[in-house]
Amino acid sequence: MPKYLYQGSYTAEGVKGLLKEGGTSRKDTISKLLKTMGMELETMYFGFGTHDIYAIVDAPDHATAIAASLVVNAAGAVAINTTVLIEPSEIDAATKITVPYRPPGQ
Repeated sequence: MPKYLYQGSYTAEGVKGLLKEGGTSRKDTISKLLKTMGMELETMYFGFGTHDIYAIVDAPDHATAIAASLVVNAAGAVAINTTVLIEPSEIDAATKITVPYRPPGQ
């Protein structure tokens, strides 16, 4: 299954909910949501800095990963950025593909 990195930043309302429910409760809720979509939470951390939450998730396809991100973003408690994670073997395969690219001016 493809892996995705979700990075989230809580809004003020999201932080209020986190203060009320706690981190473990949010992790459990997220894990249950993902399972209903055929996804699996591999790991999740809270952090300081640009983002408040980091999660690595397995999903069956891009559409499912995007659907989860869209629904969470639409709720307004957290803004999610989604990054597709690429296996080293996929990079190996990509380096074997011939690309007939010509830079401008050459």
